[in-house]
Amino acid sequence: MTGTLQRKFVLAAMTAITVLILIMLGAINLANIVLVREEIDRTLNILVRNEGSVENLGPMPGSAPPGGLFMPENEYDTVMSSNFFVVRFDRDGEIIETDISRTSAVTQEEAKELAADVYKSGEESGRIGSFRYLIRDSGPGSIAVFLDTAGENLSYIRVLLLSGTVGLVCWGLMLVFVILLSKRAIRPIAENIERQKQFVIDAGHEIKTPLAIIRTNTEAMELYQGESKWSKNIKEQTVRLDGLMKNLLMLARMDEGAGKAEAKEFSLDSLLTGMIRGFMPSMEMKEIVLKTRIQPDVILYADRGQIEQLISILLDNAVKYTNEGGEIRIVLSGKGKRVRLEVLNTCEQLPDVPADKLFDRFYRGDAARTQRNGGYGIGLSAARSIAAANRGTIHASYLKPNQICFTVRI
Repeated sequence: MTGTLQRKFVLAAMTAITVLILIMLGAINLANIVLVREEIDRTLNILVRNEGSVENLGPMPGSAPPGGLFMPENEYDTVMSSNFFVVRFDRDGEIIETDISRTSAVTQEEAKELAADVYKSGEESGRIGSFRYLIRDSGPGSIAVFLDTAGENLSYIRVLLLSGTVGLVCWGLMLVFVILLSKRAIRPIAENIERQKQFVIDAGHEIKTPLAIIRTNTEAMELYQGESKWSKNIKEQTVRLDGLMKNLLMLARMDEGAGKAEAKEFSLDSLLTGMIRGFMPSMEMKEIVLKTRIQPDVILYADRGQIEQLISILLDNAVKYTNEGGEIRIVLSGKGKRVRLEVLNTCEQLPDVPADKLFDRFYRGDAARTQRNGGYGIGLSAARSIAAANRGTIHASYLKPNQICFTVRI
């Protein structure tokens, strides 16, 4: 139990930490992309405004304020540190001047070819190859500045790798811390659960003796005074209480691992067919229509005794809650090593709670929790424990009109 709680605690904690780290890394990389693009747009605007010439800058070298952590570089530093080329066009779109003195990435001919392609596209800004460009009117013609942004993608990848590495290291450290602290965190919960289970076990064993005495004394009283409705009721309730305690003890043993499945291969279709025959008299009394579709030669590797108990719980539950003249449908199929069993029954009215609520201990379909159907309210809970012990699952679903389907996958 402690190991199960610890795994669930670690899984929940690490899921939350993983989501938080992913959100943080996404925010960092998104902010980096936005800032880099804003800086490129700012640089292009500065270059176009000054037509790519240092002489056109306002502040002269030495008098311009330096850039800082939270403010951009001054225009002089921006121009001097940028890798770009400038192309001038006349009114007819003919290239009249090309300045590639601030870049070594292209030749004069390549610069003209790029500029001609951009001018023909009619776009004032955009990207072509590794260059971002911006075109503005200037004098009798226009000027186009092409800024080399080859380092833009490199910046994205560098920040992504760096942030990812840091995030992965932090995730690993958090995993170690969560594992080390998980035992201390779940200790009070585990101790409380263990005390509850031990109480059930101790109470069950203590109740067995007075139940046996009550039943024996009632039978002795009937020998002298004969059976009466009161003595008959006493015996029925002692039998009921004895069955309840046996189910509670079984659940407690399974919770603490004593109900571990001893898996062996056996024919599930033969077992199911035989058990259905045992429930036929009860179905006939309620005039229930039985429909089956059982695949032959279905072999299951599981604990035969526990699976038999699981099938008995589902069949008993179906017979108890099927309405008079209703229908029960049983479907068994196997594929490879996996087995699917469906037990569907009609009922007078579907419960007004989610289907999975039916597996809660002591839950009864009737709100008054009467004993009209003779159940204990823990059968389906036991079925879920048995399925889990055999590495399987059991689910309930509502089908209209007024049908409940229990599906077991093992």
